[in-house]
Amino acid sequence: MVNPQMANAYKNQQIMTSSPEQLTLLLYNGALRFLTESILAMEQGDIPKSHNANIRVQDIVREFVLTLDMSYELSKTWAQLYEYTEHCLIQGNIKKDVTLLQQAKEVLQELRDAWVEAMKQTQVARAVGK
Repeated sequence: MVNPQMANAYKNQQIMTSSPEQLTLLLYNGALRFLTESILAMEQGDIPKSHNANIRVQDIVREFVLTLDMSYELSKTWAQLYEYTEHCLIQGNIKKDVTLLQQAKEVLQELRDAWVEAMKQTQVARAVGK
């Protein structure tokens, strides 16, 4: 059995020693975990649990929007994807519609996967000395 205090200490240490890129990945992973929790809770009829998990995802998505550097054209595209994701989260929460939550999850998964790929390419470029 996992000791909750040790797990929290480990998580705090991971956050404190992570690079900004790794922190973003942790946020994506958290958003996907909370969204999965929201979907499962909604399917099981636990609306308060679904709502609370959904709100956590919305908070993460809003944080992503706030951290975009809008001087890049790519950031404008990502902002639109985040806006669509937030719309699906809000409407899915209001309408109790799992399909909308699944759509939000698909977008977040694609963004997370793109982020992981960008991290890999950056690491390769650094290793080669570019």
